[in-house]
Amino acid sequence: MAHDCVFCKIAAGEIPSSKVYEDEHVLAFRDINPVAPVHVLVIPKQHVPSVAEFGPEHDELLSRLFAAVRKVAAETGVAETGYRVVTNVGKDAGQQVFHVHLHVLGGRPLGPVA
Repeated sequence: MAHDCVFCKIAAGEIPSSKVYEDEHVLAFRDINPVAPVHVLVIPKQHVPSVAEFGPEHDELLSRLFAAVRKVAAETGVAETGYRVVTNVGKDAGQQVFHVHLHVLGGRPLGPVA
């Protein structure tokens, strides 16, 4: 755990969150500043600063993250209508918390990506 990482603290239960899904390796919780009716963050419990840090040793973790995305989509009702999965890598892309997180967005038409 990175001691100053807010997502590590959420994963450890030190900061409360609105959980949507949790297993041994992954936590999914509602974003506190949603940009869509469904806006859930899916994080690994293991601290990895960004997807740019993933290597072959993270293959199982990546699989678990996307399995959690599917479960979140089903749980929140967007699996049938469609949803977007976004991750930002680096400051210029808008990454604010340097702990890998996937945004699951849906619940309304999202339109094309710029």
